[in-house]
Amino acid sequence: MNAVHEDSGRGPELAEIQALARPLTGIGDLDGLVSLSASARFVCLGEASHGTREYYRWRALLSRRLIEEHGFTWIGVEGDWPDCWRINRWVRGEADQELDARQLLAGFERWPTWMWANHEVAGFLTWLREWNLNLPGHRRTGFYGLDVYSLWDSLREIFNWLDANAADSLPAALRAWQCFMPFREDPQRYAWSNRLVPQSCEADVVALLAEVHRRTLGRLHEDPSAFDAVQNAVVAANAERYYRTMVRGDRQSWNIRDYHMSDTIDRLARHHGPDSKGLVWAHNTHVGDARATDMADDGMLNVGQLVRERHPGSSVLVGFSSFTGTVTAAREWGSPEQAMDVPEAVHGSHEELLNQALGGPATLVFGSHRSGPWLSNWRGHRAIGAVYNPQRERGNYVPTVMGQRYDALIWFPKTTALRPLHHEHRPSEPELETEPTGF
Repeated sequence: MNAVHEDSGRGPELAEIQALARPLTGIGDLDGLVSLSASARFVCLGEASHGTREYYRWRALLSRRLIEEHGFTWIGVEGDWPDCWRINRWVRGEADQELDARQLLAGFERWPTWMWANHEVAGFLTWLREWNLNLPGHRRTGFYGLDVYSLWDSLREIFNWLDANAADSLPAALRAWQCFMPFREDPQRYAWSNRLVPQSCEADVVALLAEVHRRTLGRLHEDPSAFDAVQNAVVAANAERYYRTMVRGDRQSWNIRDYHMSDTIDRLARHHGPDSKGLVWAHNTHVGDARATDMADDGMLNVGQLVRERHPGSSVLVGFSSFTGTVTAAREWGSPEQAMDVPEAVHGSHEELLNQALGGPATLVFGSHRSGPWLSNWRGHRAIGAVYNPQRERGNYVPTVMGQRYDALIWFPKTTALRPLHHEHRPSEPELETEPTGF
């Protein structure tokens, strides 16, 4: 499947885009998206890059309306569980109340820190804490990390919980820690060592997970710290498997990660109760249904697909897209961020067609009938990751059937680079590179 579609018969597609689009100039223009999402249990909000100010700003504004007007009580983001748990406790008024949002976000150390330590997120979290503090505890909105990367940080958190609550179970944690200790908190070193000499730490982290489950039995709903401990144990077990798989160049590592994020979404929904409603913030490549892309040809799935399959009729998937502008990204994995120019979208892509059809920012709610010429057509759809090379622009397009991948789209002709709270530093815990397409 070619990444772009040939330029023929554009008129019907342009007409369909124009019929679906509604101008987006103020928060009231989100009414259509709010109405679409109001009764859903899971609303997944994407981003076409990890460094675009407009994506973060409008995702936050839409989230704010859904929290205020329709009772959404948790947010799961493409971030590490331990870091986001600190934010969760802060926005709920439970810890670190002497700090402001910027000081709290300074604690993010894993590259790329700008994904969460930025002005747009700081502004949203400041609002969320103020909103929460005017509500009783059970109605406050939580903020959680869905990702799988935090192996060592999660092991530390498990140690702390066991030390305070079940000290006789510390030997199980110590065995897992000692197994990983020779690799000096470097997941690549661990993964490569396991490939050369197949002797993994899998049994130790699985045993630790079982022990934490045993010690938290019956405590999860009444004790948030027990819920935190279980999730950290799940992260440790899945992170070990993820790194071991990724070093082989096996695309199944993508599926391990997205299964983990989807299972965490389900765990959060159970934790908040059967009537709870949640928001998911992640890259379009996680949010948009993989079955409507060429990812499916390679046996890859994602969060959007799994949420739809597990909760039919209870989810809304919203993508973001733009034509040109600037973006915050890095030239290579682990290097400092910079504001880069985003060239005009390639000819024949969804972005190029949207720009031809629309004169300004817009929302497009797809409705139930999606057999029209644009919604049912394969075209390239741009995906920019934390690493970006504008000179290799054609490699950033994912063949996509827009009407099957999302339920709605938020569109911007021109966007601006996200503003980090601080400049990037070299990571203290190296990470294997993960492109947004999983390749």
